[in-house]
Amino acid sequence: MQQFNCTTSNLKDSIFTWDYFVEFQKVKKNITKIEKELNLLNILIGKEDIEAEFINLVAEYPKVRTVLPILIAIRNNKMKETKIIDDFNELISENKDNLFNSSEGLTNELKEDLLAFFNNSGLRDIFEDKDIKNVVDYCFGVEVGMDTNARKNRTGKSMEIIVEKIIQKFSKENNLEYIPQATQTKIKSRWDVGIELDKTNRIFDFAIFNKSKNKIYIIETNFYGGGGSKLKSTAGEYQYLYDLLSKQGIDLIWITDGLGWKTTKKSLSETFIHNDYVFNIELIKQDILKDVVS
Repeated sequence: MQQFNCTTSNLKDSIFTWDYFVEFQKVKKNITKIEKELNLLNILIGKEDIEAEFINLVAEYPKVRTVLPILIAIRNNKMKETKIIDDFNELISENKDNLFNSSEGLTNELKEDLLAFFNNSGLRDIFEDKDIKNVVDYCFGVEVGMDTNARKNRTGKSMEIIVEKIIQKFSKENNLEYIPQATQTKIKSRWDVGIELDKTNRIFDFAIFNKSKNKIYIIETNFYGGGGSKLKSTAGEYQYLYDLLSKQGIDLIWITDGLGWKTTKKSLSETFIHNDYVFNIELIKQDILKDVVS
């Protein structure tokens, strides 16, 4: 229990670097793909007969319709799943994805629906009042805002980057091999070691191979800055995974960190007792992997 208390006493409060907040390369890539269509929309800025100009634009350049959702900060694939209410009296919702499908012919009904979108979404006012100066720049900002939704995924990626730097150095110093994003197929192909898994598509953060022992070690990582019910189920999942792998002579090393565990110590403690190797960042920085792997 003393070792557990030591582990929870030096949990990290953050693993975030400045590049955690916005992935600008992804933002630029997304904008570049639609830049031509966005530039065409600049024609509408400040126009007086803006409804007619809007319909003429989408009629002449149908692909402009495909970029309209980003103007209201929604992805096209999400638009397919989202039903819209046009009439508050009827409160009937309909899927309007066809508005943004450039291959669908521009009928009078579709023109009316496009104008309803343009007016009711607030876009007409934005263009008419010149609230934006350049649609490309505007959408760059929209993309930055939407990218913040991906921060949760980047938390896991940040943890993997930190751990990989340590594993990379450790493997080099101890004549070990490792694979990031290790799958059943990759492990078999690289080291000719078969692993039986509950899910064929399961991906491990890392796999380390000790040639002298002909032994595989699986490493999973995560970071929890805040508490929640998920932590309890996460701890239980790693007990299950430990049992699954240990039956095959494979050791599971779970590297987890974050002050979120302060709120769920009991669940972490149960896994700490059940599993052989539960570490935090501080412990692996102190070369504890050497006691396990080499």
